[in-house]
Amino acid sequence: MYAAERQQEILRLARDSGRVDVLSLAEEFQVTAETVRRDLKALDRAGLVRRVHGGAIPAGRLDFEPDLAERDTVAADEKDRIARAALAELPDDGSVILDAGTTAARLAGEFPLESDVTVVTHGLPVAARLADHPGLTLHLVGGRIRHRTRAAVDDWALRAYREINADVLFLATNGFSLEGGLTTPDLAEAAVKRAIIAAARRVVLIADSSKFGQQHFARFGDLSDVDVLITDTGLSPENALAIERAGTEVVRA
Repeated sequence: MYAAERQQEILRLARDSGRVDVLSLAEEFQVTAETVRRDLKALDRAGLVRRVHGGAIPAGRLDFEPDLAERDTVAADEKDRIARAALAELPDDGSVILDAGTTAARLAGEFPLESDVTVVTHGLPVAARLADHPGLTLHLVGGRIRHRTRAAVDDWALRAYREINADVLFLATNGFSLEGGLTTPDLAEAAVKRAIIAAARRVVLIADSSKFGQQHFARFGDLSDVDVLITDTGLSPENALAIERAGTEVVRA
């Protein structure tokens, strides 16, 4: 089978099942996993699939949302660099909101021991990273917990965030772009993200470059809502300049 024929069959399988994985495709087509990864890369460049950890999904699946464990393995080194760079935005004292998300959890794990800020979060993994921190004051916002993200959502969470004014928000997103704004697959999570943006005086978006250009079902803001974007060097200088011209500072860690 020629590569083009195999890629067409991979695309058909992805559209039929909603997802394909590298190892199963390698077994089915009797090729190496590296050959399958090259096929997926070619399909991704053509805009026909979107690569995810271990495989790919059809490009049109705007509602797709990998679970927390899977997302934590994607762009792990980049997320670590972003988390360390984000420490520069921590106030000496005052209050911060930490959004739910894998990069936010990594940032929580980087908080210096001498930090004595007040932290508010609705993300269970974020709170778990900070629960034993000796200096800071931690507030965990309640609500219905989404199993896929371990984040509290719905009215209880929204009411809590309407009652606070924080100095800095560290915001997460599933996708961002100048045209499509800030997006996430779930409407309930989008509502909480809108609430935390409104609750902070300064908004710092922490998002790896693979999320640039992605659009998901629920839009919760624009890049103009963001004061600083901290991402990795996978975001091209040209795209970084375009974002800065629109009014958002860009840090490429």
